[in-house]
Amino acid sequence: MDELKPPVLRSLVWMGDSRRSIRGFPEGAQKLLGDELQLIQFGGMPKDAKPFKGVGSGVVEIALRYASDAYRVVVAVQIGKRIYVLHAFQKKSRRGIETPQHEIELIKQRYRHAQELEHGQKEETTH
Repeated sequence: MDELKPPVLRSLVWMGDSRRSIRGFPEGAQKLLGDELQLIQFGGMPKDAKPFKGVGSGVVEIALRYASDAYRVVVAVQIGKRIYVLHAFQKKSRRGIETPQHEIELIKQRYRHAQELEHGQKEETTH
C-alpha cells in the first residue's frame, strides 16, 4: 500500500504590479482570489478558471464576481515548476465579456518575460 504523500506547494511569481493590483481589490475579493491561487498552487484548478486563449499554453483566467464588480487574475501554470501571476485587474468594460486589447497585450508581454525567467535568462523574486 502506498503512503500518502503531502501535496507539493508550487511557488508563485508575481509579474509586474499583479500583487499590488490584487491588494487594491476589496478584502473579500482578495480572500476569494487568494483561495483560488492556493488551490492552483496545490495542483487543483478552480471551477471558475478557464483557458485564456491567444497567449500561450497553460494560461488560465480566474474570473470572479464580487459585489457588483468583476475581477480577473491571469496565471501561467505550465511554463515550469512555478506559477506565474501575469496580471490582475478589475474588469470595467461595458461591452460584454471581452478583455480589453491593452490588457491582452500586457498579459502577452508578461508571459514572454515569465518564459525568459523560467529558462534562466533573468532573476525574479518568488513567494
